Amino acid sequence: MESLLPFLLFAFVASITPGPTNILVLSHSSRRGLVATLPMIVGACAAAALIVLAVGIGVGETLLQYPRVQQAMAWGGVLWLSWLAWQILRSAPPSLAATGRPDEGFGVMSAAALQLVNPKVWMMAVAVVSVFASDGDEALQVLKLSIAFLLVSVPCMTLWALLGVGSARAFASPRAFSRMNTALALLLLVSAWVTVVV
Repeated sequence: MESLLPFLLFAFVASITPGPTNILVLSHSSRRGLVATLPMIVGACAAAALIVLAVGIGVGETLLQYPRVQQAMAWGGVLWLSWLAWQILRSAPPSLAATGRPDEGFGVMSAAALQLVNPKVWMMAVAVVSVFASDGDEALQVLKLSIAFLLVSVPCMTLWALLGVGSARAFASPRAFSRMNTALALLLLVSAWVTVVV
C-alpha cells in the first residue's frame, strides 16, 4: 500500500495526542496501575479499529446521512465523559503499594462503549477511509488499515498509561494527587464539551 507510511503517521498522531480516552487512561493508571489499565487500552483501541472497519464497509455513510444520530452520539458521549470527570475528581488517592487488580474500575466494555459514542472516533474513521482507502479491493485495504490502526494505537495509549503510573509516584501525597485529579477532570470536561460547543 502506497499510503501505508502516511497512514501510520496519521494513526500515531491520532492516538498519541491528548483526548478523552487518553486522559481516562492516564487517570486510571495513576490510581490502579498499568496491569489494571491494559484491558481498558485494548478495549478502546480494538473498538476504534472496529469503527474504522465498520465505516469502511459503509456504516459511516449511513451515519453521515443522519445528523440527529450524530448529535445524540455527541451528547451521550459528553454526558458520559462528564460523569467520568466527576468520578476522577472525587476519587481517593491510591496506595502506592496497591497491585491494581484488573477487575476494578473502567474495563474493556466501558472503554469500547466510550469509542462507540464518541463522534470524534467516527469522524476520524470517515477520514481514514476516505483518504487512505483507494479504489480496488477496498474491503481488504480497510481491514489492513484497521489492523494497522490497532497496532499503532495500543503502544501510544500504553505510553499514556505509563505516564499515569509515573504521575502516581510523583504525586504521592494526597494533596498533590487531589490537585492532579482536579486537573485531569477539568481536561476531560474541556475535551468532551468542546465537541458540542464549538
